[in-house]
Amino acid sequence: MGFLKGKKILVTGIYNERSIALSIAKALYKQKAELSLVCQNKKIINKIKNLIQSMNISSIFSCDVSDDENIKELFFNLKKIWNKFDGFIHAIAYCPKENMHKDFVENSTQESFNLTHQISSYSFLSMARESKHMLNKSSSLITLSYLGSQRVLSHYGMMGLAKSSLESNIRYIAHSLGKKNIRVNGISCGPIKTISSYQIKNFCKIQKYHRSISLIKNYITGHQIGNVAAFLCSNLSTGITGSIIYVDNGFNINIPNGII
Repeated sequence: MGFLKGKKILVTGIYNERSIALSIAKALYKQKAELSLVCQNKKIINKIKNLIQSMNISSIFSCDVSDDENIKELFFNLKKIWNKFDGFIHAIAYCPKENMHKDFVENSTQESFNLTHQISSYSFLSMARESKHMLNKSSSLITLSYLGSQRVLSHYGMMGLAKSSLESNIRYIAHSLGKKNIRVNGISCGPIKTISSYQIKNFCKIQKYHRSISLIKNYITGHQIGNVAAFLCSNLSTGITGSIIYVDNGFNINIPNGII
């Protein structure tokens, strides 16, 4: 019997076969969780169906998380199949490409700042607020971060600010929902090839450098991240909340100070 048997988990952010969210969904499903999925828009639902053919998924919803009304509608529709559920995976981030690669001060605008934070950080808070009355006790909310939240990483730019906001968000949401026995945590992933990482200039060099400095000399995989997410969704992790769990082979404790 899987350690998530009987748990209902909502997974956001699957886009293609390289999505970390897909690796997480596979790990949750392996541990017998019942899953529903959320994708960016209706256009990619058929593509996602092809990616999850081996899994029995309850429902696939679409949601524009930049719009609070869309998020309210998501949970209104989810309630039609799950009156109560046990948590969600927030694997959503966005930053305009130019705000990652070009000069941070010269190219930052109010519009790009607000949009990046709205999708990458605020959406986690909005989803927590709209779902909290549907969440069972011992539910678990999980989001994904990166070391750019704590360090200056070349070609990460404004996304670094949004990830800092997201990590602070985790702590304050954990404080607010703790009285309901709901846990809130983040996974800070090492560099892994996804559609988002392709936007980061010199990503392959970053990945090789990460491997050379890490305490364990391997590349990070989606399978590893999925296993940690499954643990955090389970009753095995009931003592953990408001935390950032690093899945990066120890890179975060072994890097030199300064820009990476």
